[in-house]
Amino acid sequence: MASHESAKKSIRKSAKRQIINTMRRSRIKTFVKKVEEALAQNLGKEPILAAFSTMQKEVMRGASKGIMHKNTASRKISKMCSRVKLAIGESR
Repeated sequence: MASHESAKKSIRKSAKRQIINTMRRSRIKTFVKKVEEALAQNLGKEPILAAFSTMQKEVMRGASKGIMHKNTASRKISKMCSRVKLAIGESR
C-alpha cells in the first residue's frame, strides 16, 4: 500500500482514468459494431456511410485521447473503409 500522499493521489487518478478509458474503449467498439451491423443487414448506401463516418470520428478521437495507437486507429479505419466500399459497390 502506498504511504506517501503523492502515491495515494496517483492511485486515485489512475483509477479514475481507468474508468474513463474503459468507457471510451467501449464506445469505440459500439460504433464499430454499428457499422458491421449496417454492412450485414445491407441497409443501403446512406445508412452505411453515416455509420462509417461516425465510427471514423470516434476511432480517431480515441487515438487522440491515447486509448489506442494512431497507427492502430488508421488500420481499423482503412480495413472498414475497404469493407464499406465493397458493400456499396464503389471501386478504388
